[in-house]
Amino acid sequence: MNWLQWSYVAMLAFCLVGTLPLTHLFGLDVLRRPARLAATVLLAGGPFLLWDLWATHVGQWSFDAAQTLPPRVLGLPLEEIAFFVVIPLVGVLTHEAVLAVRAGVRPPWWPGRRHPEPSREEAR
Repeated sequence: MNWLQWSYVAMLAFCLVGTLPLTHLFGLDVLRRPARLAATVLLAGGPFLLWDLWATHVGQWSFDAAQTLPPRVLGLPLEEIAFFVVIPLVGVLTHEAVLAVRAGVRPPWWPGRRHPEPSREEAR
């Protein structure tokens, strides 16, 4: 294998590295609701994965072996299948982070960030 075959995997990893920290920065609970997240990923990526399988099977498009890893599932490179999991996940994380920012949530290092009001139990 050469570095070019890892480029697709590297792109997916780059997307995850850029968005997974959003869960910590904005206190997102997306990953704490796995069933809901799995349903979202399945509904968002499933139809496109089926379309990809069909299009590859009938020869509408193909994948360059020089630019993908050798393992295949039903004729698709593993990273192509991972794409339909990673990109919906990244989309959900980004959407939830935007909603948090619009609601006034800021990362801990944000200048001028106010500390949240203590709850009644914490104030006692």
